[in-house]
Amino acid sequence: MVQPDAGFRQSRQDVLTSTAWLAPVLWEGTFSRQALKDFYRKRNITVGLAVCSGGRWVPLTFDLLVPSSPGEPRVSVHGHSAPPVARGLPSTRKYLEMFLKSANEHFMPGHRVTFYIISDTYIKPPDTRSSPLHSFHLVLLRMEKWWQDLDFTCLQALGERIVSHIQDEVDFLFSMQPNLIFHDDFGVETLGTRVALLHAWWYFRNTTTFPYERRPTSAAYIPFGQGDFYYGSSIIGGTPHQVLDLVETYLEGVIRDFGAGLNSTFEKYLNRYYFLKRPTKLLSPEYSWDPSFLLPPQMLYVKVAQSRK
Repeated sequence: MVQPDAGFRQSRQDVLTSTAWLAPVLWEGTFSRQALKDFYRKRNITVGLAVCSGGRWVPLTFDLLVPSSPGEPRVSVHGHSAPPVARGLPSTRKYLEMFLKSANEHFMPGHRVTFYIISDTYIKPPDTRSSPLHSFHLVLLRMEKWWQDLDFTCLQALGERIVSHIQDEVDFLFSMQPNLIFHDDFGVETLGTRVALLHAWWYFRNTTTFPYERRPTSAAYIPFGQGDFYYGSSIIGGTPHQVLDLVETYLEGVIRDFGAGLNSTFEKYLNRYYFLKRPTKLLSPEYSWDPSFLLPPQMLYVKVAQSRK
């Protein structure tokens, strides 16, 4: 599914609006929201949004809780016969509550959205009575499945679900970290085959300082003097098959490096992936801004912000 060229325009001179390989870079003022809405409305799309939140290393006491009242959100549960709810939740739970509440309001307004919540405990989704196009799927993981690396565990679970059912349920899929809060609409302008996020800090820095993985024996290695951008790991997206390819490449790289006595971060494996398979669309730092940074003049809006403790 190719977006209409009329939906994007190079109307700003103060920011990069297109890459050397002609992928659009999304900033406010560089696309026609209405043209893109009209294009996708005719195609009746469904967009998936996966988010992972785990209370790893935190002792949990479980009670059984099954939503049953007519006003409860529509929820399906994968992984347990009945969902547990935890007491004494870590701070990631607070992040997740704010994430879901804001995403329920601002993520893909006017389109069907399926939320995939990957967690080790029951999460009560926000009330969807005002959002009839939204549904929630809870993917419950047993504590013994949590590896020492949360990114690895979450993306492994996401990859398994893409293969088993997500690829047949949605046209596009995003995976986001739970410490994000939507302040404005995250709409169809962000859809693409491979969607990457420009890192809020490193976008404004010299490319020679990018913190790529520099050990040649690592699966995340990028040689000095190469690389286009530094991509942030808080948002990845694309078609389900492309997201699955990214996830599988990352998991294979981690396992290979682990066997060689190496480890790196998901963000560095992600940058290696996009170094080899360039994204077809780039989200500007407007889509994941760190509020501890001073706003540069190029930042006209903050659509999504990172939560701070």
